[in-house]
Amino acid sequence: MKTFHYTIREPYGIHARPAVMLAGESRKYNCKITVSFEGQTTDASDMIAVMGLNIQFGDEIIMEFTGIEEEVAYNGVKDFLLNSQIF
Repeated sequence: MKTFHYTIREPYGIHARPAVMLAGESRKYNCKITVSFEGQTTDASDMIAVMGLNIQFGDEIIMEFTGIEEEVAYNGVKDFLLNSQIF
């Protein structure tokens, strides 16, 4: 299992477009990827569930990776979040 913390830079938080993008990125990997915020955890590939966490600008989320491709997924999703203009 691998985890990392990320602070949201998107001024409007994780609304529909960022949730769709995160879900799409998460589906690329053969492992379980979750997003945790304020004690709630959901599947990162489920855009509706991610939006339901009501993550706003400046909030810190925890991404967790478990499974066969956890190392690849960790690097890919971390790179995606750090280098995407929308997060």
